[in-house]
Amino acid sequence: MILNDRIEGVLFDIDDTLVDTRGAFAHALSVLAGEYLTELPTGRHGEVLAMWRADTHGHYRAYTRGEKSAREQRMARANELHSEFGGVHLDDRGFDEWDDLFQSSFKEGWKAFDESRSVIDELRARGYRVGALSNAGLALQTEKLAACGLGDVDILVTLDTFGVGKPDPRVFVEASRLLGVSLEASAYVGDELDIDARGALGAGLGQGIWVDRPGARRGGTHEESTAAAVAEGIAVVPSLAELLG
Repeated sequence: MILNDRIEGVLFDIDDTLVDTRGAFAHALSVLAGEYLTELPTGRHGEVLAMWRADTHGHYRAYTRGEKSAREQRMARANELHSEFGGVHLDDRGFDEWDDLFQSSFKEGWKAFDESRSVIDELRARGYRVGALSNAGLALQTEKLAACGLGDVDILVTLDTFGVGKPDPRVFVEASRLLGVSLEASAYVGDELDIDARGALGAGLGQGIWVDRPGARRGGTHEESTAAAVAEGIAVVPSLAELLG
């Protein structure tokens, strides 16, 4: 088992950890490319997804630091896509229409990873407390988990809690407190090495676990070194199923 003997509670990231958000983005951005990037061949829609997830200019990270609103970061990223792939510049009204299509298509693509349900059930059966800590908003994440059949997972802390997200230590400390276990007895599981696993250890949690799924890395500015993770005492797993051995 990956979880060490001290662990009594497991906190999960949601996007790309419990829920295949990459797949949802792929669906949404393909729909948008068909509508707005009409000169772009379908075979290049994967490049649109890769640019969105890489977020080279760090707009989403600025959002999680409380420096931008959700709308501002998404509009900036949408216009970067359009600039790169031949779309028109989106003003406020144009972005409203773009975002409506983005949101509806994104929700159509929500789906839990195959192992998410069974792993949560097994952890609870073994006596672990289970909760979620996310860098997105509470309303969105509550809707997402419910749509994916994971509505019984308690969302303990979101960006709404302090106005900032991971890797701010406060969010990990508060999530552990609400989970009802000490920091040393808490593990955090997420798909981003620096924000999730390293952030958890920096906040004093007993274990940080990086879910490094094959073919699902973001690229760009995101740190994704397995060697660095192992050297820092971070467990690396290819799927949630590995948590249980």
